[in-house]
Amino acid sequence: MIAIKAKKIDRRTLFTRQAIKDAFITLVKQDSYAHITVTALCREAEITRSTFYLHYDSITAVLNEVLDEALQLPTQHEPSELDTQLGFDYLKENESLIPACQRIGDSDKYQELLMDPDLSDYIVGHIMAHERERVIPALQQKTGLSREDTETLFLYMIHGSFAVNRAHKFVKDPKWSHDVQLLNRFTNAGYKTFKD
Repeated sequence: MIAIKAKKIDRRTLFTRQAIKDAFITLVKQDSYAHITVTALCREAEITRSTFYLHYDSITAVLNEVLDEALQLPTQHEPSELDTQLGFDYLKENESLIPACQRIGDSDKYQELLMDPDLSDYIVGHIMAHERERVIPALQQKTGLSREDTETLFLYMIHGSFAVNRAHKFVKDPKWSHDVQLLNRFTNAGYKTFKD
């Protein structure tokens, strides 16, 4: 069997991609996502269109990468790590274990993006696509429900959690901490009723 090495990305590529993402975030703070163009993005990043297309095939590709960073979407986790019984203080220090809609950065870097009304459904869909195959089996194990019923719970949890975080403008403060604990208690109580 031949081992395939992962291609190392050089510093110039990393620098350019970061410049594009930073320019994207700057533009979102100035106007909504719907008004961002490749031309404006290139101007803000001080690159050419051909350079942009060397790194991304569309503005949506930039959006997806920025969303992954903003929501701290993990690359892999064991289903057991989704257990919110770990305790809120532990989860607060290890945000990648909190459900995706509850993982938000402490800085205001991504707030305008996450608050953009044109993107709410897209962001929720992005989270669901990324988390579905990690979360659904864990929920099935916790509840004993069918895949179809678990999908319904998953849909409810993601939309509800996103709405609560949006109401807090994605700012971690004592009220946010209280509400996350409340949601986790509610969710855990729900798990127990299905298991009984």
